[in-house]
Amino acid sequence: MLLLLAVTAPLSLAFGFAAASGSRARFAPLRWIAKSYMAIVRGVPDIAFFLFFVIALDQGIEWLRHQVICPDWGRPIRQGDDFIVCAAAKMPLNTAPESVHQVYGFALAVLTFAIVFGAFAGNVLAGAMRSVPHGQIETAEAYGMTPRQSFWRILVPQMWIYALPGLSNLWMVLIKATPLLFLLGVEDVVYWARELGGTKTARFTDYPHGDWRIWYFAGLLVFYLAFTRLSEIVLARVTRRLSHGQATTGGEAQRKAAGRARIQA
Repeated sequence: MLLLLAVTAPLSLAFGFAAASGSRARFAPLRWIAKSYMAIVRGVPDIAFFLFFVIALDQGIEWLRHQVICPDWGRPIRQGDDFIVCAAAKMPLNTAPESVHQVYGFALAVLTFAIVFGAFAGNVLAGAMRSVPHGQIETAEAYGMTPRQSFWRILVPQMWIYALPGLSNLWMVLIKATPLLFLLGVEDVVYWARELGGTKTARFTDYPHGDWRIWYFAGLLVFYLAFTRLSEIVLARVTRRLSHGQATTGGEAQRKAAGRARIQA
């Protein structure tokens, strides 16, 4: 779970930033692609996207490998509900170690999470970019900055304070969505809570016990609550730091507090 968050969060942010930037592009096709990506992915239920996209991506990779490795294959690939490619085109190979299968499944899960949450992050960042006072952009251009310079030096540094509330909520949703790894065949904390807490079979003969799943899931509940609370504390501190000197409600509150402190001194 923690590894998924550590990899997916920055990757989702990168997808979102690319989508938000693309939605402001002057090149119309790029703008349409960025806006369509955010609209389509946000409009599809997450569970449906996770189940469909991973299967489609996996089969797409195997189909491409099949076309290259086994061009003389005489049988149809699609046989009813079955998708059959030559053994050499399997991804990963059937002879690959279990660790390779786990890494491959995890990589597909990370990409899927990044695409889904990247669309939501893109919508948040696009709104944050629009919230930056346009007069500052006009002032930057009046001083001779190019559109690229004003974007990176004026717009991007200031948009984060406007984006942080939405990104904070998205981070919380991402934490709660990590159990969806179980649906993708990745052995996450929910999987192990169920396996370790259940009545032991031959696989766990060294530690026989009854059905303890309720206790394992109760511990998992405490873990998620503690992790979200820690996230709230960290995000609150980041918000206070970014609000310093900004023309926002938080920044105004900081200036008033500093003024009262000087008067009392």
